[in-house]
Amino acid sequence: MPVDVGLANISDDLLFAAVVAYAVAMLGYFVDFAAGRRVPTGPPPIAGGATDTALPPAYVAALGVESPRGRLARWCGAGAVALTVAGWGVHVASVVTRGLAVDRVPWGNMYEFSSMVSLIGVTAYLVLLSRQPVRWLGGFVLLPVILTVGLASTVLYAPAAPLVPALNSYWIKIHVVAAIAAFGVFMVGIVATALYLVAASFESRGRATRLPRAAALDRVAYRTTAFAFPIWTFAVMAGAVWAEASWGRYWGWDPKETWSFVTWVLYAGYLHARATAGWRGTRAAWVAVAGFVALMFTYYGVNIWIPGLHSYSGV
Repeated sequence: MPVDVGLANISDDLLFAAVVAYAVAMLGYFVDFAAGRRVPTGPPPIAGGATDTALPPAYVAALGVESPRGRLARWCGAGAVALTVAGWGVHVASVVTRGLAVDRVPWGNMYEFSSMVSLIGVTAYLVLLSRQPVRWLGGFVLLPVILTVGLASTVLYAPAAPLVPALNSYWIKIHVVAAIAAFGVFMVGIVATALYLVAASFESRGRATRLPRAAALDRVAYRTTAFAFPIWTFAVMAGAVWAEASWGRYWGWDPKETWSFVTWVLYAGYLHARATAGWRGTRAAWVAVAGFVALMFTYYGVNIWIPGLHSYSGV
């Protein structure tokens, strides 16, 4: 079937619009994060027998009196969430029109894969937001999303085209979808992990930070990573089955297979470390960082720099 160039162009324009919405939302999240009120945890300092008028602004806010700065933060935060949802909808439309333009699944090359990973990352954040008060995480999640889509739209961009014959298999709807889903959720997990390392560093030195407590960040990082890990496990297993159907063997230590396994081992090590007393906390977090670095190399490094049986696919 010939490519519908008009729909393909619409898809590209929609993706650009989604990135603009994400960028504005990211700014809103960061304004909310920087200016938002924080409820104090200790007793309010009273200087010289001062009255209520001398209380710090944070304590006034905690008593229910919203300052102009707090109102600005609340509006920016609410607007950022609305823009994120709108950007997500436009992003979905971009993916759908890309698929319709080529009459196939819209994740057949690195450009499309990156767009899908970013979409899953935003989806994971919105689902998490619907269950927990994690609006503070929004700007930090959207930053790698914007960078990923920006890289995809420039360096990795590929015009709409049919799938190469080797990818024209129903396994692309199973193996690659699982890899995309895991990658997108791991993205949220690594953001929470990085913030945990920052917060833990500040807390260990007795310094204040506007981030949530390190323990709360650690829980978010662990839960998202633990959710993504079995999906990644399934992706590796499904890839092995597809390899047997295509190449007559389940495993051959092709570079993509090898680095997928390295990624799996590192994330398995992270989850195991969380259950080991001596490796909890920052040590386990650094294992998760190593896992995400391996994941990035599995996708970008192997596809760009290392030739192998997967070189034709670009995913």
